[in-house]
Amino acid sequence: MQFAFRKFLPMFDRVLVERLAAETMSKGGIMLPEKAQGKVLQATVVAVGPGSTNQKGKLTPMSVKVGEKVLLPEYGGTKVNLEDKEYFLFRDADILGKYVE
Repeated sequence: MQFAFRKFLPMFDRVLVERLAAETMSKGGIMLPEKAQGKVLQATVVAVGPGSTNQKGKLTPMSVKVGEKVLLPEYGGTKVNLEDKEYFLFRDADILGKYVE
């Protein structure tokens, strides 16, 4: 069970993420309007629940940790507003992958 701030702790196998900012400028230096920016599928893990229990009652550990960068599905997640910032809740199994440095 890990979290970046103490005001919110995800339950079970939920992961709280903050999406990375969208690119506002093209490679050529042209400002992009909001509709042309596209949806950002990369995010940073902010808080992680304890994990889910299997049929035998054993805890299944989470596959991501706080601070890791992950790839999200294009749709899904639950929007959560905390401290005037926008976060999203996903199930651990819904996260498509994580970036390894």
